Amino acid sequence: MLTLPTALRAAFKEPFGPVYTEAEALLADASSEESEAPLVAVGDVVTFYLRRAGRPPDVAVIDGKTKREAVSDEIRRAVETGHLVEVTNEPGTISRALVSALGDALADAEPTTLLVDGEEDLATLPAVLAAPLGSTVVYGQPDEGMVRIRVDEAAKTKMRDLLDQFDGDVEMVLSPIDA
Repeated sequence: MLTLPTALRAAFKEPFGPVYTEAEALLADASSEESEAPLVAVGDVVTFYLRRAGRPPDVAVIDGKTKREAVSDEIRRAVETGHLVEVTNEPGTISRALVSALGDALADAEPTTLLVDGEEDLATLPAVLAAPLGSTVVYGQPDEGMVRIRVDEAAKTKMRDLLDQFDGDVEMVLSPIDA
């Protein structure tokens, strides 16, 4: 398991890409870059808005919460659909189980929702590493909107550099997607 050190928390305050307040605009920009590449959503509210805009994510990572509070029944019902895979990931950490589940979900032809027991807040980092080049990873920026990361070599390098600063055995935790 990797644990976010307190000193590194500030690195997550600024968004890792452009911020959108409308899913349609985000999807238009993402589809203009690469229409066949996977779309990965991290967060219940982000997943909800992408589904409502008519583009369910290929992989969604949800935990039933937004800003540490339970999501509404409407959002919960909308996002807990399809092929559900349960995975445990404690708050402030990235578990090997989460990384493995992300890799499996991206390899699956069927859209998959990872239902996290714990917290999915840091799943963006391994999602970018696991996703093929040209993919789009979207996560929520509290009180701002949705952040879109185009998965390219620079994004992968940035996420790997951040993960290398976490406490724990980075190689072991990332091994399911490094193979």
